Amino acid sequence: MAEIQALQQLEQKLNQVILGKPHAVRLALCCLLSEGHLLIEDLPGLGKTTLAHALALSLGVHYKRVQFTNDMLPADLLGQSVFLKDTQEFQFRPGAIFSQILLADEINRASPRTQSALLEAMEEKQVSIDGLSYALPKPFFVIATQNPLFHAGTNALPESQLDRFLMRLALGFPDLQTEKLILQQDQGQSRLEGLTPCLDELQLITLQQQVVQVKVSDALLDYLLALVTQSRQQQDCLPLSPRAAKALLRASKAFALLSGRHFATAEDVQQVFPSVAEHRLNPGNSRDNRSLSLQLLRQVPCPL
Repeated sequence: MAEIQALQQLEQKLNQVILGKPHAVRLALCCLLSEGHLLIEDLPGLGKTTLAHALALSLGVHYKRVQFTNDMLPADLLGQSVFLKDTQEFQFRPGAIFSQILLADEINRASPRTQSALLEAMEEKQVSIDGLSYALPKPFFVIATQNPLFHAGTNALPESQLDRFLMRLALGFPDLQTEKLILQQDQGQSRLEGLTPCLDELQLITLQQQVVQVKVSDALLDYLLALVTQSRQQQDCLPLSPRAAKALLRASKAFALLSGRHFATAEDVQQVFPSVAEHRLNPGNSRDNRSLSLQLLRQVPCPL
């Protein structure tokens, strides 16, 4: 189908921008197709913002980038009602969140009050201001980046905020061969230049609907539930909620579709599980430590 071909082209273009990280690119696309939100956490200079920008530029949808700072107010993000002298009425002026893709750069530099302003938008796809609710455009996708918590000027995202992100990724350092290639290609120009949309709004929505239709067997559902149940019996981590189970199912379906299949397998679950589960199991964990999620995968036997 045309949508699948466009999706494959999109993945190829992203891999030309983010060198040496094909799995992270596929997971980012998986999050997008799952109608979730993506959190990218790593040290400065490893390509977090570049990946977010490349994903936004490769989609033919409206997007905005917001640089989060410690003096940012919720109204700067959501919008506010302004009194007009001519009409003697208040008029709502929408903020940056009224976009189809919101790039929230360095989200953990904002105050907890501003961070909390995203909760309703990410879960219910609407914002409430002055007693009125305003629907956000569709599709609505938040790509947030954050620096590790030990960096100066950061505020940890609360567990409720982290749970709104379907996935958390960390790019990590490139291998020596890839880093040499990056240096060889450095000619003073950004790899984002010339990046054109591969998917339009209707194609993206169609692909998201196809994810819902990916088939899942009862045996695979039992395996997924066994992973979730095992987390609730551990003493050294937070338990996975039903919301996390739903996120894991959607992500597994999306990973299957990205692999060219219309049925999900246990391998799909295993591929997405660390990115879906780790930040819920251990919210205080920083960067790409996936020990708890990998421990659960070892403990739960795969019946398939």
